Amino acid sequence: VWIYFTITIRALSVLIFIFVFLILADYLRNISPSDFPPGPWTLPIIRDTYRVDPNKMHLNFEKLAVKYGPIFSLQILGGRVVVVNGYKLMREVLVKRGEDYADRPGLPILYDVIGTKGLLMSSGISWKQQRRFALYTLRNFGLGKTRLEPTIQQECQYLIESFAQQQGAPSDPRTALIKATSNFISCLLFGERFEYTDKKHQSIVEDFREILQLQGGRGAMLYNTFPWLVKHFPGPHRGVFTLTRRVLSYIEERVKEHRVDHDPSLPRDYIDCFLTEMLKVCVCVHLGGYDLTYCNIVHCTMDLFLAGTETTTTTLQWGLLFMAHYPDIQKKVQAELDIVVGSSRQPSISDRDSTPYTYSVIQETQRMGNILPLNIVRLTNRDTPLGKYTIPKGTVVMATLNSVLHDETVWETPHSFNPQHFLDQDSKARKREAFLPFSAGKRVCPGEQLARMELYIFLSSLLQRFSFSAPPGEKLNLDPVFATTHCPQPFRLCATSR
Repeated sequence: VWIYFTITIRALSVLIFIFVFLILADYLRNISPSDFPPGPWTLPIIRDTYRVDPNKMHLNFEKLAVKYGPIFSLQILGGRVVVVNGYKLMREVLVKRGEDYADRPGLPILYDVIGTKGLLMSSGISWKQQRRFALYTLRNFGLGKTRLEPTIQQECQYLIESFAQQQGAPSDPRTALIKATSNFISCLLFGERFEYTDKKHQSIVEDFREILQLQGGRGAMLYNTFPWLVKHFPGPHRGVFTLTRRVLSYIEERVKEHRVDHDPSLPRDYIDCFLTEMLKVCVCVHLGGYDLTYCNIVHCTMDLFLAGTETTTTTLQWGLLFMAHYPDIQKKVQAELDIVVGSSRQPSISDRDSTPYTYSVIQETQRMGNILPLNIVRLTNRDTPLGKYTIPKGTVVMATLNSVLHDETVWETPHSFNPQHFLDQDSKARKREAFLPFSAGKRVCPGEQLARMELYIFLSSLLQRFSFSAPPGEKLNLDPVFATTHCPQPFRLCATSR
């Protein structure tokens, strides 16, 4: 008995020693410098994970900013994270010192599934070269130019036909909207559009929403905090891996098809141009900063496909939801379109300056829709000052767009849908510097001009042809669902022909 008791005491002592050692090591590893932004007292091991609800993270940050100031810190996502709030500080981070914050952190759940490939999560020279190539290529196909307008208008006609087929019956508008937006970006990337009945294409674009929902959930947060443990167990992270691989496989098929009949002298789309660029150097080698591999062409294409589909679709959803919820605003938009455009032709981007109220409603939709409230995380690539603090190299920074689009020092009615935010006293268009739905600086959304064109043509064309309202007996809910993106809860509308 004495021997058993002695062994038990020694084993318990070893376990206590190991436990204390791990806590002390964790504390020393995560101790903050003296001039680091303040934050709440944190627990060992689990740190601040328990303080943050992934489905309400932007709201959690608002409360913490009230207590600790516009620059505060948390220990989440496996390390120290600095959260920056408000328009002035956002400009300093994204624009004034944008080069210091241009890198991306290797969040485990993203790194384990896509690594540092593509446009979204790459950093340094590779990212700069890939972004420059993507912008150059897409501009050659008309990005930011009016020659893309006929393609958008044609796709818009298919969208209108899809709504007309419902004959005013209640339906979920997302189904038709995501088909239209994904088709347009598909034309630029794959050189073709897909029929609305194409089930495979529809399945892939629907995977985007599920991937974003899973990445924004608590399972992903736990994976990012304890990847060495969570990766060995079943959970939502498995879905992220499965769905992402399925999307990548779909794009790989498109790339293989392009390789069969690729003609460098007649590029049809982004994939063709990437293949041509690879031939200029050497297949599957790195040269001059370009990551010219077949693997990277797939990842770059996926990033553009995702960005060009999901965010625009969600904004259009918010637009129709707001119009149905605020019928008086919808009628004012329609009245302006009736005067300026009429009913005999389709709205054009050239009408935008002549329809300031319509455009102000679209901008207010982007502001209140608040599609990416937390922005996409950054990583400091050098020690850099921010306010009265110093942010060390290698620190994850979240410059929240939510705090800018709802900044109470900038917007007259920051939490209300108010198109007057973008109109002056004479009802003319008014530019607002704090209107940053596409972020700003080095990592500003490369498709900003394209998205603006799509949003105007799609929404103005739909409102020209239909009036949107809630189905009889159903109440529209403006409370959002947050999971990476800020999107409406599922809803149905009736599209009545005008």
